[in-house]
Amino acid sequence: MIKRLKRFLWLAIAIIVVISFSLGFMEILTAQQPSISHPLTLLTEVEISTAVSIIKREKTLSEMAAFPLIALQEPDKEEVINFTPGKVFRRKVFLVIYERSENKTFEGIVDLRSKTLSSWKEIPSVQPAIVNSEYELATQVVKADPRWQKAMQKRGITDFDRVKISWWAPGILSEQEEAIGNRLCRGLSYYKGKGWNYYGSPIEGVLATVNLNTGKIASFVDRGNIPFSKENWDYDIKSLGKLLSPLKALKVLQPNGSSFQIKDNEISWQGWNFRYSMHPRNGLMLYQVTHNDRENIRPVLYRASLSEMVVPYGNSEPTWSFRNAFDVGEYNLGLLANTMELGKEIPENGLLLNAVFANEQGEPYQIPGVIGIYERDNGMLWKHYEYNTQRNDVRRSRELVMKMMVAIDNYDYSINWIFHQDGTLEVQNELTGIVMAQGTAAQKQSDDDSSGRLIAKNIFGVNHQHFFNYRLDFDVDGQANSVMEMNVKALPMDEKNPLGNAIAVTQTPLTKETAAVRDLNMKSSREWMIVSADKKNVLGAAPGYMLMPEGNSIFFPVEGSKIRQRAEFATHHLWVTKYKPTELYAGGDYPNQTKPGQGLPKYIADDESLLGEDIVLWYTMGVTHIPRSEDWPVMPVHRVGFKLVPRGFFSRNPAINLPE
Repeated sequence: MIKRLKRFLWLAIAIIVVISFSLGFMEILTAQQPSISHPLTLLTEVEISTAVSIIKREKTLSEMAAFPLIALQEPDKEEVINFTPGKVFRRKVFLVIYERSENKTFEGIVDLRSKTLSSWKEIPSVQPAIVNSEYELATQVVKADPRWQKAMQKRGITDFDRVKISWWAPGILSEQEEAIGNRLCRGLSYYKGKGWNYYGSPIEGVLATVNLNTGKIASFVDRGNIPFSKENWDYDIKSLGKLLSPLKALKVLQPNGSSFQIKDNEISWQGWNFRYSMHPRNGLMLYQVTHNDRENIRPVLYRASLSEMVVPYGNSEPTWSFRNAFDVGEYNLGLLANTMELGKEIPENGLLLNAVFANEQGEPYQIPGVIGIYERDNGMLWKHYEYNTQRNDVRRSRELVMKMMVAIDNYDYSINWIFHQDGTLEVQNELTGIVMAQGTAAQKQSDDDSSGRLIAKNIFGVNHQHFFNYRLDFDVDGQANSVMEMNVKALPMDEKNPLGNAIAVTQTPLTKETAAVRDLNMKSSREWMIVSADKKNVLGAAPGYMLMPEGNSIFFPVEGSKIRQRAEFATHHLWVTKYKPTELYAGGDYPNQTKPGQGLPKYIADDESLLGEDIVLWYTMGVTHIPRSEDWPVMPVHRVGFKLVPRGFFSRNPAINLPE
């Protein structure tokens, strides 16, 4: 009896120890996880792992299954707007799953609160973004192919390890490729030799297309032996030799610390308040942008993000004409973001933030320093000098910048959201990196060749364009908004305008979605204003925010061209749609190997009213790049952007009361 009692006591003690240890472990685990305090809190590593495990529990996936995209399933807009701290909210994860062996794409939504798979559906006839393992597979397939090996040997290359293959989404498909419907990628070959900047030595005329479903070459092209540059185009200190004299030190210091406040993913500065997110597809995004005018906290934007890009190349040769990269949707731009350094991409007074992503196996990982935030001086904010009293009133301008940088093969881009003290929000994209070069036998520029410019011996820079589309979900003083188009004109000389100097502005409401497909017009200084439909300012006018365009271009591919059909969003500068939570991408949900007319053309097909509605403005800006020798071997930064400027939103200059 005593032995049984002792055995029972020991068993009870063991159970208590196990329970205590488990509870302690759970406390530690919980303490290590970020607090999920808001519906837009960034997705955590634990949440990603949980979502993937639920998918694998509920669905039988093959060993070849990949997760091209895992992101927070955006909560209902009304739920977010009406959220109060402490309130229970739903938390879901959106996943794209691609089964390469079956060539099938699925979308799943996991409910983290109930630990269930709340949605699962196959999306027919689409291809998600390319994933890393496919680049590796395609490289192995091509380098083992006798046709590719023979093409290299014809060019005097016998060490195939000195050749780098750069992989592209297939872009423009042939009729046969469209009919078969397989998942494809196209490989460009470069000779890297003993250097590392292989972009200066393209092996021209060789193009391999790989069927990723079968792991075989679908087609191979060799258009003949074209000389490639044998020079070493490395551009580090060692290869450049003698350098310019170094500049004297320039330090940006904030001895009392920065003026912005950050808590979780919420930031406040100089009346501005917003949340940020790092999306694996869109990259750096903003949510719930508001401004405190010292009387009220007033909404401006609910959500703002880069929606899509397209980079069409203007060379008609068969190994070039397919090159029309959709960098956001074909490659998941956010996943290509790279770590930045203080004193380099952002100044020394900046702060670097991390981001959590998931790889194609569904495993979470963290990229350090992928978002930069900093304050910078921007000259004068406002000034007046009074001659009579010699009084000089002036305030200096400070800006808050949030930045991300991505490297997409040869090109580097930065996306900057810039907050101004006068209530302006600016978007500025920076383009740099290396020109996509074409190999040529030419040593000097030919006047007959108008498709680009010779930028170095044996290196031809092909004319091309970069188009960026931004999705801007405005909530100016609430969700009931309208859009006005403003055009300026000179009035005719008559009895009311005898000197012919009168200038008038007309404001025209854009009433329907199809009527709101618009373009810039320099002759009329055209701009667009998003106004409240049910609020008035102190002067009796509707408060608004004005989209002020800066540099831009037109889309040059001609009517009937396949790229124009695939990238229809780039054919106009402005589109406006009534808000729908599923309409997120200007080029469609799956631009890789997409059909014509996806995205914005579909969104406006129902031609909904835009008067007094919750509206989304889509703005497209473009750069036409005619390469020059000064762009080689690395391009100086080119900037392009636009501003969102308050118009009647404030009763006076919102920065008038800044202290000296």
